[in-house]
Amino acid sequence: MVVDTLGYVVKAFVTEAHYHDGQVGTWLLQWVSEHCPRLKHIWADGTYGGRFVEAAQRDYQIEVDITHRDPQRKGFQVLPRRWVVERTFAWLNLYRRLYKDVEYHLHSADTVIYLAMSHLMVRRLARLQAATPPTP
Repeated sequence: MVVDTLGYVVKAFVTEAHYHDGQVGTWLLQWVSEHCPRLKHIWADGTYGGRFVEAAQRDYQIEVDITHRDPQRKGFQVLPRRWVVERTFAWLNLYRRLYKDVEYHLHSADTVIYLAMSHLMVRRLARLQAATPPTP
């Protein structure tokens, strides 16, 4: 899943479980470069190291920062920028069809992600509109 800095979904891509995240991320690079031409920096976790970083830099001139845990510290650690996408997953888990994993077809799983994010964004816009005083 590709999210912006606020955590809103830019692109969701659901695959079968036997594909590695780094491989799927490499597939998404072409879409991202075509639809988000101003994108020059990506934050990713350690799963996306290796070929993903090489392909992003070589083919698309996108800088990739991999967030790593501090090996000296034990226990839970808040990783820089990773919380943004984790928060997005938490928002999406509020929707029953996403936390139960009931979709049979992959394209319908993508669609439900977009519907849930659209619902979340419309609710926030409505809340913002209600809080804004009317202009004379």
